[in-house]
Amino acid sequence: MYSDQDLRAVQAIRMLSVDAIEKAGSGHPGLPMGAAPMAYVLWSRFLKFQPANPHWWNRDRFVLSAGHGSMLLYSLLHLFQYDVSLEDLKQFRQWGSNTPGHPEYGHTPGVECTTGPLGQGFAMAVGMAMAERFLAARYNRDGYNIMDHYTYCLCGDGDLMEGVAAEAASLAGHLRLSKLVVLYDSNDISLDGETKLAFTERVAERFEAYGWQVLKVEDGNDLTGIHAAIEKAQQSQKPALIEVKTIIGYGSPNKAGTSESHGSPLGEAEISLVREAYRWPHPPFEIPEHILEPFRQAAQRGIEAEQSWKQVWNAYREAFPDLASELEKAFAGELPEGWESALPVFHIGEKVATRDASGKAINALASAIPYFLGGSADLASSNKTTIRQEEAYQPENFQGRNIWFGVREHAMAAALNGMSLHGGLRVYGGTFFVFSDYMKPAMRLSALMGQPVIYVLTHDSIAVGEDGPTHQPIEHLAGLRSIPNLLVLRPSDANETMAAYQIALSQSRRPSALVLTRQALPVTAGSEKGRELAHRGAYIRVQTPDGHPDLLLIASGSEVPLAIEVASMLEQHGRKVNVVSMLSWELFEEQDQGYRNSVIPPHIRKRVCIEMGSSLGWERYAGSEGLLITLDRFGASAPGSVLLEKYGFTKEQIFNRITEWYGN
Repeated sequence: MYSDQDLRAVQAIRMLSVDAIEKAGSGHPGLPMGAAPMAYVLWSRFLKFQPANPHWWNRDRFVLSAGHGSMLLYSLLHLFQYDVSLEDLKQFRQWGSNTPGHPEYGHTPGVECTTGPLGQGFAMAVGMAMAERFLAARYNRDGYNIMDHYTYCLCGDGDLMEGVAAEAASLAGHLRLSKLVVLYDSNDISLDGETKLAFTERVAERFEAYGWQVLKVEDGNDLTGIHAAIEKAQQSQKPALIEVKTIIGYGSPNKAGTSESHGSPLGEAEISLVREAYRWPHPPFEIPEHILEPFRQAAQRGIEAEQSWKQVWNAYREAFPDLASELEKAFAGELPEGWESALPVFHIGEKVATRDASGKAINALASAIPYFLGGSADLASSNKTTIRQEEAYQPENFQGRNIWFGVREHAMAAALNGMSLHGGLRVYGGTFFVFSDYMKPAMRLSALMGQPVIYVLTHDSIAVGEDGPTHQPIEHLAGLRSIPNLLVLRPSDANETMAAYQIALSQSRRPSALVLTRQALPVTAGSEKGRELAHRGAYIRVQTPDGHPDLLLIASGSEVPLAIEVASMLEQHGRKVNVVSMLSWELFEEQDQGYRNSVIPPHIRKRVCIEMGSSLGWERYAGSEGLLITLDRFGASAPGSVLLEKYGFTKEQIFNRITEWYGN
């Protein structure tokens, strides 16, 4: 089944990786040297891909979770004829290069997701497999398997030490994601040394307990054994983990099997010895023509696979034109026409918690967007994230649109990234705002990859009340606002919440975090402006009658109706006050200077910023003469109304602070 030509092809992968790392002067040669055989077997015999069309919907997905071994992936992409040139390999880790230090989605053709933070790729692969199952269940018809592919992941010991991988593996086992195959590069070495210093668990037994099929290949150079294991994994009714025992830095006489080969170039002298060990007489970056044949054959099989699929797809379009049109829109990142009109309108006098308004928005949007789905980290009843009239996403019903992520916030966020990256879906996930801390690494990657995931973050302040400081977010708004390309939206009432969803779903290249209240907020006069002007990030919610204020109150979320009440009190004492609703710093900063100056006029130096969270960052809007009414300490356990009084967030207390600060 495997010949000397295949062995030479494996050596080509290894040597391209070693040479590129040596030329760069940095990188991780150990993983490519040890894992090249399993990667070659997968890509040359099993992986369904089309190098000329790396975004083909029905391709198999390959995730290198151990992203530090990026040169393995780049070598594969080059050899299997993706648009990754030999010059790209020579520019590994250099400025402007197509081959950065860790794989970056959207940067290099064929890279399915950004990896490097260990465990994240594993969890994103779970999300990709979840997406495939949903789309297959919804759109496939007898004789028309238009969505039918595997998700493969290559991970290492470090990935499986990370909690996010454990969370995701547990979820995948429960869901019986049978088209998910993980190749585990088991070499017992991590960056600092032997894994036995910190990692002695029985991985196989752990995954069996999760509900996975576990297979083992004792020799990482046994191409036939690896092949047989992948074949068996494909036939499993469960997700499969294939533990492949490898030697890190295989072929290096002095560094193989040690941490020295993990994260540093081997050096010229050692590479000379490696060439001898591999019987590779060729100079750096040279691959003889005859060695390229297996790679070309595999690429040609991928082209033929796509052509066959296109025939099925064209027949499907004729047989099921409405479904086909819907799926085309979904993969194009488009939404059905008129989807915004499904969002309800709220009227003055209503009192609605923005989490409740969010629940109404989710259900309205789900009725208009059939590929809109999501769930919560065991908090759906509190987050209001359940889609009524829809079933749970479960092994016996992958069409379900309510995903039960369980108490797995980190895996939820990472899996949502994988679902979004797969394409064909718009996804959301909910938890309490304070627990966004558990999600932050995945949220950061979502922003880095430009994925339009929606995070529904409820219970947004000390008004949470009795649950106390562990559940009351303080620094979280400042933390999320500091993440580049993350859109943070904190609506002040139910109508602004509708606008926030409209904004979030209109995004195509960044995620959104909707920060929502537990407590009810009034829909007051001027609420209609929120529907009209929210896309500008901030707007004048209440304007002084003559249009010439001498004082600005700038607030977000639940503090906006509070600011409106304070403004009324101040006006009764002769002050002329504008109230600014600051839904989103990010959107506001994207407006032209003229608009920003119209909302926060530079000549008005008396400004008060009101928010029940960290003061960090509000200085930009308060200015040098402004007043910050914020919260820079932890909360406490008591009813929410008591906490607002104890921490100075009643209208009377704020009025008194402002009058004292402003002077007579």
